[in-house]
Amino acid sequence: MSESNQSMSLGNPDSTTLDLVQKIAAAIGGLGLLILLVSWVGVDLPNKGFWLIISLITISLGTTLYAYQTYLNSPEGVKNNGVWFRSLTNRGLIGWIAGIVITGFYICLYWFPQLVGLHASGNIGLVALFDPLSQLLKGVPASQWFVYGTLYTMAILIFGIKFIWKYRHNRYQVIRTISVMFFQTFFAYLIPEIIESLNTSTNINWFDKDLKNMWPLDYDFFFKWHMDNMTLAGKLGTVMLIFGLLMIFVISPILTFKFGKRWYCSWVCGCGGLAETAGDSFRHLSDKTLRAWRIERWVIHLVLLFSFVMTIAVIYSYLGNDPNQYYLTRSGFTILTTALLLASAGAYLFFQRKQKDQQKNTTYIILGAVLFILGLYLVNYFSGSGSAYFFNSEKLKSWYGFYIGAIFSGIIGVGFYPILGSRVWCRFGCPMAALLGIQQKLFSRFRITTNGSQCISCGNCSTYCEMGIDVRSYAQKGQNIVRASCVGCGICAAVCPRGVLRLENGSIDLYEKTDDLHNIQVPKSSSS
Repeated sequence: MSESNQSMSLGNPDSTTLDLVQKIAAAIGGLGLLILLVSWVGVDLPNKGFWLIISLITISLGTTLYAYQTYLNSPEGVKNNGVWFRSLTNRGLIGWIAGIVITGFYICLYWFPQLVGLHASGNIGLVALFDPLSQLLKGVPASQWFVYGTLYTMAILIFGIKFIWKYRHNRYQVIRTISVMFFQTFFAYLIPEIIESLNTSTNINWFDKDLKNMWPLDYDFFFKWHMDNMTLAGKLGTVMLIFGLLMIFVISPILTFKFGKRWYCSWVCGCGGLAETAGDSFRHLSDKTLRAWRIERWVIHLVLLFSFVMTIAVIYSYLGNDPNQYYLTRSGFTILTTALLLASAGAYLFFQRKQKDQQKNTTYIILGAVLFILGLYLVNYFSGSGSAYFFNSEKLKSWYGFYIGAIFSGIIGVGFYPILGSRVWCRFGCPMAALLGIQQKLFSRFRITTNGSQCISCGNCSTYCEMGIDVRSYAQKGQNIVRASCVGCGICAAVCPRGVLRLENGSIDLYEKTDDLHNIQVPKSSSS
């Protein structure tokens, strides 16, 4: 406590929340936001490049100065003081206002871009403010997605600095945050924008706007327009196509085996990066109830199933039966997908062969779903239907893009940070997280080990688990944590005052599954 704030009176008039430096920092950051707001409402600012630079600099400076005063001006160690008492972080009025504003911004971006200034005859408002930067990077006026990508990357960078300062006592947190900042800045923002500037043909757009995305998160990877454009892009496009396929079927499973799903969800992914940095203040709001866990299991795997069905239908729809015209005919694709689905079901049975009775129902449901979509697929094929399923592939694409790609991942996934926590999309809707989670649970070496004798049941680990895992229940029993939903962020270990939790890559041979309610793994013998 500073010398100017030594009053012990219950009616102490001195503020205990913000000091002078923090107030100045908030004012500086507010100035930058004000410039964005003024341009959004339609004020035509002269010399837009100048005002854009001032806005971005003041937002960055204000945020980092505030974080510096908050964390670097105090001893090392996690400071989550008062998060349950602040209106922003306890679902209070400010939190609800923030959620509504962010949600409204996403709605404008997706369906009403003219409200943020996008016009074919010439940008105005907020989008026009970003025109100079867009012209500099790729030589064309800005779009609403360029505005979004710039602000998204800025958020990860400036809040990433804040995150590093806050968790500076933990080397793992520092390194993985730098990794997320790097991949977002270069692979999701700068490199795609620069490649677009080098693309001389408007008809060939073979690259994704986020080069680190992969199927099924990049759900349009197998869409006809994308496959055709990559083929038309020559050798480089073909290399990227092959690399994308290798990422799905070879590289990703190997990395998940060695490191768990954290290699992507906590070290590379932009969705997870924003959740970890800008969403860090809301991680304690994730629902830890058993009901939420049951909903999570159903919803996220249904989304994964939806992405599988849609992808099969989309590929099938633009294939034909003439081997002279198609490298892969519908017959060949039918055989290939049938083999992959049966192999996946067989692999799942193999890795779950030692399961207990409590989890057999889950296995039966998963196998039943696989056989159902396979049966429906084969019935359509042998009946001579023009589509892989009874639903038209275009309908499946539009449904997935609208309900999953826009509403779930964007509006709910980010807009609801102050209401439902920071990993709503990762926990309940991301098909990539679901696929990696299945792999992690079945054959990954990654686990969080616990030392139950040291646990004091403070509950920090469970409170700050953004995936809603009751980590304390494992720690109290001294049981290792192997959960499909765990993204390996390591915050539970970072906030533990006793060093009970450790993130490790061990040998699978030392462990066997004891499939209780939480799918825990424990050593085969007490001596392990």
